[in-house]
Amino acid sequence: MSAFPARPEAIGAAWWGEVLGRVPERWSHEKIGTGQVGDSVRFTLRFPGETMTLAGKFAAADPTSRGTAAMLGLYAKEVRFYREIAPHLPVRTPQVHYAAMAEDGASFCLIFEDLGPARGGDQIAGCSLADARAAVSQAAALHAPSWGNAAMLGRDWLQPDPAAAAQVRALYPQAQAIFRERYAGVLEPEYMALCEEFAALNAATERRSAPVSLVHGDFRLDNLLFDIRGGAEEIAVLDWQTLTLGNGLTDIGYLLGCGIGNELRRAHEGELLDLYCAEMTARGVPLTRKGVWRDYVTGALHGVSTAVFSAAFVVRTERGDANFLSMARGACALALEHGALDLLREG
Repeated sequence: MSAFPARPEAIGAAWWGEVLGRVPERWSHEKIGTGQVGDSVRFTLRFPGETMTLAGKFAAADPTSRGTAAMLGLYAKEVRFYREIAPHLPVRTPQVHYAAMAEDGASFCLIFEDLGPARGGDQIAGCSLADARAAVSQAAALHAPSWGNAAMLGRDWLQPDPAAAAQVRALYPQAQAIFRERYAGVLEPEYMALCEEFAALNAATERRSAPVSLVHGDFRLDNLLFDIRGGAEEIAVLDWQTLTLGNGLTDIGYLLGCGIGNELRRAHEGELLDLYCAEMTARGVPLTRKGVWRDYVTGALHGVSTAVFSAAFVVRTERGDANFLSMARGACALALEHGALDLLREG
């Protein structure tokens, strides 16, 4: 295989021929998705008597976003997830036709099946209860097969990088300062106060616990597709750049806090937690709402840190501002209602 194209416009006929085994007469691409650390496109390829569509994902064109992603190893994680882990999980992800990355982790190329027509999740708009239930079930399909699975959790590229973690911790006060300056007049004062308190606590406390499962790390509506293939399937999960080791309840606290909207979360929080526990139990990992409560509540704080850090270190856009504020509001609301910081201090 020849060198991979780092941008969609770099793809030529010969490369398509190597990937697909045939050369299209012509092709075009258009931007899809709302990602800020990766650029996604839909390719339309025309062959004699046939038109094919595929999805592609590449490193962000913006140098700030691309540099942040490379520093955190996000591109390498996503490529290796699709190569090595996705085939062994029942979670619905796009089938991959091609996956490659640069040795320095600063560029990559993924070519997927096109799951359209589909309904993209919208972080800002929220979702229905049916969508939330579908998302929770997919979370269990990720977490249960990896729960205590030494072969899956022991892969070298998934292990925490102490240097990267130290760098993030060192940058977090700067991120909070940028977040404060940018949103102090917009974000509710009680939520900003929680962000400040969490930043101080995060900087002063080193917390480590043994990982029990894979964690998506950015399990929210913008990374979910609903009614895929015109409604033939219910849901698919995208964007595996933040895959990590930890406790799967982090994804659930993040989703219910950041993603589904406070009104829906407050009305159906117990039901959705019970659904997650039932799905996990059915997959061989017995859980109860009481048993997962602490990890669920503290998991919402991952939404706070993601909103703060991302707002500071990816390219700023109007939708990005709305997105990070939505994430912070939902995560802070959950954390305040259930005393997440107090639970964190207890260890």
